Amino acid sequence: MSYDLIVIGGGPAGYVGAIRAAQLGKKVVCVEMDRAGGTCLNWGCIPTKALLKNAELYQTLTKKAKEFGLSFDNLSYDWSTVVGRSRKVSSRLAGGIEFLFKKNKVDYIKGFGSVTGENTVEITAADGSKQTLEGSNILVTTGCKSRELPPLPFNGKSVISSKEAMILEEQPKSLAIIGAGAIGVEFAYIYNAFGTKVTLIEMLPNILPVEDDEVGAEIGKSFKKQGINVLTETKVTGTQDNGDSVTLTVENAKGTQEITADVCLVAIGVAPVLPGGLEPELDRGFIKVGDRYETSIPNVFACGDISGPPWLAHTASFEAVQAVEGMFVEGKVPRKVGNFPGCTYAHPQVASVGKTERALKEEGVEYKVGKFPFAAIGKAQAAADTEGFVKLLYGKEHGELLGAHIIGDNATELIAEMGLALEMECTAEEIHSTIHAHPTLAEAIHEATLDADDHAIHF
Repeated sequence: MSYDLIVIGGGPAGYVGAIRAAQLGKKVVCVEMDRAGGTCLNWGCIPTKALLKNAELYQTLTKKAKEFGLSFDNLSYDWSTVVGRSRKVSSRLAGGIEFLFKKNKVDYIKGFGSVTGENTVEITAADGSKQTLEGSNILVTTGCKSRELPPLPFNGKSVISSKEAMILEEQPKSLAIIGAGAIGVEFAYIYNAFGTKVTLIEMLPNILPVEDDEVGAEIGKSFKKQGINVLTETKVTGTQDNGDSVTLTVENAKGTQEITADVCLVAIGVAPVLPGGLEPELDRGFIKVGDRYETSIPNVFACGDISGPPWLAHTASFEAVQAVEGMFVEGKVPRKVGNFPGCTYAHPQVASVGKTERALKEEGVEYKVGKFPFAAIGKAQAAADTEGFVKLLYGKEHGELLGAHIIGDNATELIAEMGLALEMECTAEEIHSTIHAHPTLAEAIHEATLDADDHAIHF
């Protein structure tokens, strides 16, 4: 069969790109090995958020019930139901993507896609049968998988990736996590909330090391209060898989120690999942793309995680729309990712957009800081959730927003306003002249902006 566009990979880049091309009147097919939605809907963003909601609810009932005037006898949970709910949510949303394919007349084929020529893709089905498709354009959106720690390969039981962490049949009594990026931090929160003894290990000075230093330090303190054993500036120097447990040798300023846990989650980053067939030019294993998302193979494009960082679902979808419109909309100049929000959905939540204070110092940019704690916000007090703060960075000369960093309840929702402000090049004056409703958590954004000029009202 012949298509205007063949998409290899059905995740947030692939399915969005396929639907957008169909909206533009093109004949499109999407090829996916697993199920529509890719890692995000099936094994990443969505199921983890379902687990996080369960964890947050259980933690609230066990830690704050008395404060809310509630009491329970024999409060318990069923682990299989907790996991099962997350799988149902994922399945429902994946089914929704399949419905959208039908609605937009996108052909959907399950199988492994290989680029066999400038205009051809071979698909290998699960039963080994093959078929070849022809397309004027090919878009590779095959994404990534969890990266292994070479001395400690995944076995799905004692050494696991994030995928297995979502579906463990039995909750481990102890869990060691190597890597404290968003994935490691979210699973540390989930398992600790349900009573697993968690050790979180990070080489750099703070957990969530890509975030602003103050935010990383704050969530580290919060995690320690919650009972998580947080080890920063700590290297793993030895590993031993015992079959039914894992022993790690770690080293930091305090010396060397051994940590034994029932399960070890390796969360040290991601590795590319390349399609089969012709291999385009790569950059550190990821597909190298040009300004229009083109690869080194004519008529073959790539976007999303397979083309390198940032490895985020929302940036992948953005890139897919840009790539497809660049192919099919006359005069369209595709954009590359500029400002984008980063979110971590533990409790407290963390969200940011734009520059960190560390980056501004390295670049020699003069800036001013506005900061406001949620403890001084009425809505946070009413909800009994006062951890965290809003920290905003403004240019000293022109007052333009340079970066926003939020840690606290609903930070991942609040960051949208700051993303828009950054895109619109808003100044401090424009933000603090925007009336923020009372009582809301968003008032902390208004007050942090006022604080940048030393006249916050409520603190």
